[in-house]
Amino acid sequence: MTTTERPGTRRRTALAEFLKARRARIDPTDVGLEPGGRRRTAGLRREEVALLAGVGLTWYTWLEQGRPINASYQVLDAIARTLLLDAPARLHLYDLAEATPVRFTAPTTEVPESVLIVLRSLDPVPAVLVNSRFDVIEANDAHTELFSGWHSLPCVHKNLLWCCVTEPLARQRITNYDEVVPYFIGRLRAEYARHVDDPEWGEDIRRLSELSEEFRELWGRHDVIAPSPSNLRFDHGRAGELTFVNQELVAEGAGDLRIRVYTPADAATWDRLPRTRA
Repeated sequence: MTTTERPGTRRRTALAEFLKARRARIDPTDVGLEPGGRRRTAGLRREEVALLAGVGLTWYTWLEQGRPINASYQVLDAIARTLLLDAPARLHLYDLAEATPVRFTAPTTEVPESVLIVLRSLDPVPAVLVNSRFDVIEANDAHTELFSGWHSLPCVHKNLLWCCVTEPLARQRITNYDEVVPYFIGRLRAEYARHVDDPEWGEDIRRLSELSEEFRELWGRHDVIAPSPSNLRFDHGRAGELTFVNQELVAEGAGDLRIRVYTPADAATWDRLPRTRA
């Protein structure tokens, strides 16, 4: 934090950016407005959001400008409905506006042995223990061997998202890359509201934005995604085409840690999985 930056400034800035980005994505006809004449910018105007939400234009403008004003649940609900936010995006809005109880998650310094036992017991199904930023804390042997030889450059960050957007060959190896990476970034955005004032998170996002134009563009969309099963289609050097269903399992009593499990999605993947082992 700079000497001139007051507490909460980053959070209000993030809230302002989120509102602007989501307002720009709404077609006027989606909320019952006439298309009207040519618009200078895409989406709804501020005055239209204020009118539809039943709030004052000056107040809403201040909210989008990141000014230090308070917003009630009722007002945020009205704005969320106007911007057609789904449940994860609505929760993200509440978190940014600090309209939900603040949840502090202490950094996990020691992984419970019970969690490591579960992780290892999933073998031969690949599984990895990560935190809410997708830093790799631990992996079972099946996961390690599945992705052995993955990097054409030295792996410095040990982070699932970094391993995708900074690896030059990732698009060749993940054949549904355009589904996997937006999902990761949408999950990261959902978690970000709880860490807006965390300098490590801010630095991580800043560096990713500098290194990857793709990350910068997707991050700027402000998509918010809740945990859900997702597919990974992976072209493995020895085993060929593999298809997995990824799911996140919450590791209770382990802070923000969760286990990502790669379950083979079809018989062919089950048959080929042994070929991934060293």
